[in-house]
Amino acid sequence: MTTEKNTFQFGKFLLEQRSIVALLVLIAIVSAINPDFFSVDNILNILRQTSVNAVIAVGMTFVILIAGIDLSVGSILALTGAIAASLVGAEYPILLVVPATLLLGTLLGSISGVIVAKGKVQSFIATLVTMTLLRGVTMVYTDGRPISTGFSDTADSFAYLGTGYLFGIPFPIWLMAIVFLVAWYVLKHTQIGRYIYALGGNEAATQLSGINVNKIKVFVFAVSGFLSALAGLIVTARLSSAQPTAGVSYELDAIAAVVVGGTSLMGGKGRVMGTLIGALIIGFLNNALNLLDISSYYQMIAKALVILVAVLADNYLGTKKS
Repeated sequence: MTTEKNTFQFGKFLLEQRSIVALLVLIAIVSAINPDFFSVDNILNILRQTSVNAVIAVGMTFVILIAGIDLSVGSILALTGAIAASLVGAEYPILLVVPATLLLGTLLGSISGVIVAKGKVQSFIATLVTMTLLRGVTMVYTDGRPISTGFSDTADSFAYLGTGYLFGIPFPIWLMAIVFLVAWYVLKHTQIGRYIYALGGNEAATQLSGINVNKIKVFVFAVSGFLSALAGLIVTARLSSAQPTAGVSYELDAIAAVVVGGTSLMGGKGRVMGTLIGALIIGFLNNALNLLDISSYYQMIAKALVILVAVLADNYLGTKKS
């Protein structure tokens, strides 16, 4: 009887820590098949490629924790990236370009938050509107053409955000690490973090307790917009240009990272470090399939299956707990 109980507890533990287990199993299998997978250069390359999705996914985690969704992240990335490229091309100082771009992203995210909070519109519909609107604004602003950052000293300094190295590690990885640490602290050790979990768990009870739920909703969408703009800066700096189609389907990758990382789409349950693991799983999976020379079409199928398994596991755990 004791053995069966221990086996059950061990199985439950593995299921609850499924994202970490999946990441370790994925690394073990692929490194056994292809020894080049575990090289330092390849790992750094994966982390650098993952950084953009991971940064966006942190903002998506905030939104999903309140049982919302943000479809506008890719459009915010594209628009803020285009404006940043224009400012850099006009040789405005980097110390102006970066804060202005981040502020713009925050404001754009806040617009979705206000529509959700004040307009009482479901987040899916609200951000579907802003996604379409901002994508159209981006196309009008860029005239459907890439915007180059130019070849000035300002452009070279700006490029460091996406291509630079600090202590031998790509700078986007440092940005990703900072974002996750700050987000972890906010959700774990601040009052607003506790309110976010409370709102996602039970909005009516949270409102009755005297908490201003509308401010929290605007805050989480503002965070999502801010981090989308940061991702836009990284992408634009890495390419030295802004593409009008940048960020297409990025919202789906971000949602995938959050779900795979164990955050419930029902809200109120999840960890930002789980999102990091989810983003790494997707990044490692894409890289592994590339190393194994597997078609990108099959990569889409593999990603879909990973998401499906994660959702089924979350539903199974929710059923067991209830």
